[in-house]
Amino acid sequence: MTTPTFHIVDVFAERKYAGNQLAVFRNAEGLSSGQMQQIAQEIGFSETTFILSDSPRDGGYDVRIFTPGDEVPFAGHPTLGTAYIIRREIIGEPVGRVNLNLKIGQIPVAFEGQTEGEDIPWMTPKEATFHQVFDAEEIAPLLRLQPEDVDDGFPIQTVSTGLPFVFVPLRSIDAVRRAAVMRDLWLEWIEDRLAKMVCIFCRQTVEPENQIHARMFADYYGIVEDPATGSANSCLAAYFVKHRYFDSGRIDVRVEQGYEIGRPSRLYLRAHDDDGNIHVQVGGRVFAIAKGSLL
Repeated sequence: MTTPTFHIVDVFAERKYAGNQLAVFRNAEGLSSGQMQQIAQEIGFSETTFILSDSPRDGGYDVRIFTPGDEVPFAGHPTLGTAYIIRREIIGEPVGRVNLNLKIGQIPVAFEGQTEGEDIPWMTPKEATFHQVFDAEEIAPLLRLQPEDVDDGFPIQTVSTGLPFVFVPLRSIDAVRRAAVMRDLWLEWIEDRLAKMVCIFCRQTVEPENQIHARMFADYYGIVEDPATGSANSCLAAYFVKHRYFDSGRIDVRVEQGYEIGRPSRLYLRAHDDDGNIHVQVGGRVFAIAKGSLL
């Protein structure tokens, strides 16, 4: 068996040592599910990915994604970061698109040149589905907030593009910063609900060039708070379009996340409503940090 090698990258970052960390393992076909889970727990990042083979299958590369606590069928920053490594280390040339075969199905990642000459990966997730709506009086106490902290102009709603999240619009960045998950109450509340994770957001931002400030909590998966969440933001992009959060059926916005935990991140969201079908793309810069091999 070929010894698995790994790369560490920072995804949704504007510089090194920011954004969301990701470990990407190659030559992982000989690892069992249990071993992958142990490695992900040892690495301790929000997610770790495993490329099963350097050879494509059905036009894509087989990839599995693990949090420290469980395997997940889809996640955003692992999709972008893994596509970046496949393009750079396996394909070895600047192809315009890389497909990942994930548990949820095949997800395409396109690479677009920017003004700085750097190619940025953009993923196209599965179509968003919209689910249950909740009351502020029910959700706010779970986040150590008051109902009046919630922006009642928009719904608290579960949305999914492969991983479901509860989205909570807040009135101010102060409310976003004050929020904290009441872990025991939250884990009890989600026990019989579709979404296990929660994303809170507002219009006020730290950086003036951004349009949204967000945080995401995922205690259920062993992630207290995620620095940058592509899967959540793909849902958020669809939410913005469906509910006309920016008074338009088309958006092109920047979301900042991770500031409260010292990992400032930026996610690029594009989406538009095509006769009731919402098309979404999520992009972000990736920086290579380190590489190594298992002993």
